[in-house]
Amino acid sequence: MDIYERIINIPVIPSHKNLISYFRKTIQSELKPNEVPIRFIVHGINESHYECEVDIMILDTKNRMIPSIFEFKQRSFENMEKFNAVLMIPTGIGAEIGGHAGDAGPVCKLLASVCDNLITHPNVVNASDINEIPDNTLYVEGSILSRLLMGDIGLQKVRSNRILFVKDHHDDNEFNWLAVNSLNAAVACYGLECSKIITLSPSINLTAHYTNSGRAAGFIKNFNRITQVLDQYKDDYDAIAISSVIQFPRHVGYQYFATEGEMVNPWGGIEAMFTHALSLMYNIPTAHSPMMDCKEGLNTIMDIVDPRMAAETVSYTFLQCILKGLQRSPRIIQLDDVTSQQGITTVKDISCLVIPDHCIGLPVLAALEQNIPVIAVRGNRNLSKNDLTLLPWKTNQLYFAENYLEAAGIMNAIKSGVAIRSLLRPIMSTPIEVIHYSKES
Repeated sequence: MDIYERIINIPVIPSHKNLISYFRKTIQSELKPNEVPIRFIVHGINESHYECEVDIMILDTKNRMIPSIFEFKQRSFENMEKFNAVLMIPTGIGAEIGGHAGDAGPVCKLLASVCDNLITHPNVVNASDINEIPDNTLYVEGSILSRLLMGDIGLQKVRSNRILFVKDHHDDNEFNWLAVNSLNAAVACYGLECSKIITLSPSINLTAHYTNSGRAAGFIKNFNRITQVLDQYKDDYDAIAISSVIQFPRHVGYQYFATEGEMVNPWGGIEAMFTHALSLMYNIPTAHSPMMDCKEGLNTIMDIVDPRMAAETVSYTFLQCILKGLQRSPRIIQLDDVTSQQGITTVKDISCLVIPDHCIGLPVLAALEQNIPVIAVRGNRNLSKNDLTLLPWKTNQLYFAENYLEAAGIMNAIKSGVAIRSLLRPIMSTPIEVIHYSKES
């Protein structure tokens, strides 16, 4: 099985209505019978088409059932008992906040403080050996977050997960020792439960590159090597931690650290492709950390770097952030299996979604259809080129914040039921509309 990314230009439809169904049918018509979409974004909208980037898995058998990422179930109501928010910063788009190593962690802490539960994904809080995720935050892989908002699955909190650690065999044994020592440190220091360490030899081939739009992406070969492991040990784990070498020209790494955070992180895009595929196939929490290909890679940094990138320079294994996140990552519950059960968070329990401005993917399209308020943060600049106002939002469903401090204020206003315009000056008068009837009516 291989995974690759493809650009598909899809004709624009009037008023941009029912986009999930439209994209599902159109993309399916573009793919071969053994190809399955695993990740989807709209990079830009112009007058004639939607420029879509789709990550696609090529299956080696028709017997493996993989749920459609476009599966959508309309929620019938919003549960008002708690205020639960989703924070999403897409991977590989060069976001000014959250585009590097866990530099959106402070944002996560802030937004978690103004809601009962915050649901976010690894790209927001993973920072090599640092993961300061708040106690009321659910750490889920990006595809799981999308499926939650699409109404396909629910999340159930756990006390802890049994981790299966799958790593590449490295030609330099020092890297193998570092990875195992890092895992054992988690067992000894904060009680991680690891059922087994599996070493892949030969390993999966992950090769990173940049798309024409500048996003980080790549292609994956021999993906079936890890699926064989997960099938064999399916009763031994609740979550998967993966460490593997990502191939890309070494000079790219030097350039990345030398550009003071202005260059898109080259690793994140293909990591998202990898974990999206696994979480979609197995309905389990999954996270990935990159492994350096050689010792010279450890010496790439010869100076003080931009603070947003600093966490990437102080670790050899980059493992602790994913191990800590996966330890209590929630269980994925297929909603076909449960009608009403206490302790399961579903789309009915989601109160708002916070995103960088200009980003459109399945979470945003799902929020649009589910009538979930969306807060777009203009200050988190990125490569996406969408005008969110083009979508058919309901009144007071789309809000813009200049920064995450303002986004927290908007969340609090939504939570308390206060109209945003009542907090601004000058305060706008409510419009008056007169309806004239003919004498016969």
